[in-house]
Amino acid sequence: MSAAVKYTLGRIGLFVGVLAALWFVEMNMFLRLMLALAASAGLSFVLLRSWRDEMAGEMAEASDRRRAEKERLRSALAGDDQPEPAEQRREE
Repeated sequence: MSAAVKYTLGRIGLFVGVLAALWFVEMNMFLRLMLALAASAGLSFVLLRSWRDEMAGEMAEASDRRRAEKERLRSALAGDDQPEPAEQRREE
């Protein structure tokens, strides 16, 4: 499972858990949702740090791969990656 999916499911799980804990507290539903959102964000900052770092690493690697592929395609389109024609190699 990718780190982004793990982190996202962890965030959703924390939100649902905090909301379930607040379910029996007597208050406005909108206030309950906002409090659950704020509390789960704070908890995820502490509890899900390793998953967040893992996800950031995967995103950085993917960005580097895309950048390298983009440069490779640009050089191929510019003609820099073209192999020598067979006739020129034979003459040397």
